Amino acid sequence: MSLASNIAQKLLTEHRSLASAESCTGGLIAHTLTNICGSSSWFKAGTVAYANEIKTRALGVPPPLIKKYGAVSAPVARAMAEGARRKARTDYALSTTGIAGPTGGTATKPVGLVFIAAASARRSIVKKCFFKGSRQQIKRQAAEAAMALLLKLS
Repeated sequence: MSLASNIAQKLLTEHRSLASAESCTGGLIAHTLTNICGSSSWFKAGTVAYANEIKTRALGVPPPLIKKYGAVSAPVARAMAEGARRKARTDYALSTTGIAGPTGGTATKPVGLVFIAAASARRSIVKKCFFKGSRQQIKRQAAEAAMALLLKLS
């Protein structure tokens, strides 16, 4: 069974809902989950917050947080997930922020660095990941890692 199918089963069984807040994955999580028939009963919203101003305006990420840690950071990933959950009024939310490449990396934040977060009303967890491959491969790996993290949250 795929990660997306496992998430669907979990959310249906628990009568829970999910939102996503994606930067580097560009909506791939939402796309993957909404490919499942019946997903409208548990997937409520997906925000592609590529620009920092959208992370702030749509998800409530505080600008000082972005300024202090950068958009690609654990604190911003956590704030994105918590903001998506709060704004969409869902039980859970996922977020991704990172550098999919092939350009944009630095010595301290290389291409393939992605922070993923999963949030519930009780807690949030963040994972720092390093992925290799093409832009599309990094996006796919990040989306799958985020979905796997959601299953660990509960």
